[in-house]
Amino acid sequence: MPRWGLVVEQNLGFGRQGRMWSVEVMGHVEGTREEALAALRVRAERFDPVHPTTRKRRTLYREADGFLLVVEGVWQPFHCRFTVAEQLYDSAAPEPAEQLGSPARERGEPGAGDPAPPRAKPPEPEPEPGPPPAWDAEVPEVPSWLGRDDLP
Repeated sequence: MPRWGLVVEQNLGFGRQGRMWSVEVMGHVEGTREEALAALRVRAERFDPVHPTTRKRRTLYREADGFLLVVEGVWQPFHCRFTVAEQLYDSAAPEPAEQLGSPARERGEPGAGDPAPPRAKPPEPEPEPGPPPAWDAEVPEVPSWLGRDDLP
């Protein structure tokens, strides 16, 4: 079953020069594209954008891959794009858990008894701090000019 990301893009910052586009994955849906679009529509209708703070009107449009929300503020309109995107890869996805009591393992099928991959060894503790560096031993505690009468 494909996994779909529910993505929103909106402007952040103030003024014409300070604005920048921001992207956020609001959530994921496992299922069909139509199910993901239905979930995205609910989120788009309830979404509270950063700008404008004072809103006069909200208009939601349907696009091919999602929705477009136009919010008219007191001074100017802002917009947010909502997109459904199929997730193809995730570098931080958790590894699938090994099933110890799986039927294939109990039947002795090939590949079922393979040993688990080696685990990464835990990080070593950081060394305790040593004595302070020797460079501060050369700095006197009292400067040589302190207490001199011949200085202005």
